[in-house]
Amino acid sequence: MARRILLIDDDELLRAAIGDLLESNGYIVATAGAGDAGLEMFHTARPDLVITDLTMPEPNGIEIVRTLSKEEPRPRIVVISGGGERLDSLSNLRRAQSFGADRILEKPFRAKALLDTIEAVLDGNELQMSDAPAG
Repeated sequence: MARRILLIDDDELLRAAIGDLLESNGYIVATAGAGDAGLEMFHTARPDLVITDLTMPEPNGIEIVRTLSKEEPRPRIVVISGGGERLDSLSNLRRAQSFGADRILEKPFRAKALLDTIEAVLDGNELQMSDAPAG
């Protein structure tokens, strides 16, 4: 049975590209362009995994992680971000981890890095940091 993924990102082009990538790899994908819409969609889509951008208007990715970490059953969560300076971005991604994100992935990333991260999280791999540059 295909796994369900909810993708929350306010960047329309990136959301479409990631959505297409995931669907072409056999995932059922629901998308939301804002945190509040994503949290609402979570309750109807009941995804196996949530991928959320960190830097979005209210609620931001950390708030989404905090909210979803209280759900039962708790979904797997991957946080992606590339906003701000590199050190600031990594600091915020690690902060998302402390609130319950299963994995973090810094933008830009390669399609394979995202797919590998998703597979690892869905398979229960405990490795926490993915930092594969797109180069």
